Amino acid sequence: MRRRPVVIPPEFDYCRASSVEDALELLEVHADADPVVLAGGHGLLPDMKTGETSPGVLIDVSEIDGLRGVEGGDSNRPFSIGALTTHATLAESDALWEHAPVLAEAAKNVGDLQVRNRGTIGGNLVEADPAADLPAAAVAADATLALRDDDGERTVSADEFFGEDGTTSLGNRELLTEIRIPNSERTHGAYAKKTHPATGYALVGVAVSLTVEDGTVTRARLAASGVAESPVRLTVVEDALVGSEATQQGLSAAAENASATLDPSDARSDPTASGEFRIHLLEPYAERALTTALDRTIGDGETADGTDAEVTTDE
Repeated sequence: MRRRPVVIPPEFDYCRASSVEDALELLEVHADADPVVLAGGHGLLPDMKTGETSPGVLIDVSEIDGLRGVEGGDSNRPFSIGALTTHATLAESDALWEHAPVLAEAAKNVGDLQVRNRGTIGGNLVEADPAADLPAAAVAADATLALRDDDGERTVSADEFFGEDGTTSLGNRELLTEIRIPNSERTHGAYAKKTHPATGYALVGVAVSLTVEDGTVTRARLAASGVAESPVRLTVVEDALVGSEATQQGLSAAAENASATLDPSDARSDPTASGEFRIHLLEPYAERALTTALDRTIGDGETADGTDAEVTTDE
């Protein structure tokens, strides 16, 4: 008879924090017991049941109301997103769809409805799964992460937060409290994902943030998930875009460079998709995300050639 895998986590102590300060104190008090912070739990609890993670103490921060919600986004004011904001809230935020759609669209692609209703942006970023949707979106959106400890707050860019080996720069006694996203009326974005058929994570996902002024791309950030152990910046594409005319033809030509600096032997692989196949997917998904971002730029009133006419992209 085939035995079922163990789904019962080992014993652990449990603490519930009522505030950020309370959570930081608990992290300090239990520093020698390998404490782990529990937010939405959709990444952590399965890992505990399969034995991949065995914290001595679980510090539950899910009841800290001050870490929820999306603020800002009006009059070019940066977004401030609480770390406990759920994926569903991000995906349903009209302000994010208008000014930072790359983040809203990535959140919409996370798991299923149950996961989106419970999972949080902070938990997702700290878990730093290489195939998760939001880390790449945070990098493309040029997010800044606010980390708190007893000495106060420090900020780190999403670029610097994710390590090359799937780790993060979060300290053992630090708590991610807030994600800050720049807001510009001329910046639009998109997220295009090839879903892994077995896991629902990204086989490959490409996040794009594109700024167009007077028909010219003035700023571009692209990041891919699922290819390496952390989000990969597609800087070759970015360099090809900045200063170019914002046309479909130009975007497609730039997307052709998406895999130029990546070695298939260094890419992630599993029985479903080799590293070579994942890198092969970068170009079409980069082009798809860029096309959607450009369409949104046009829809917002900024036209592809800088005129007020109804402009269409090059075919």
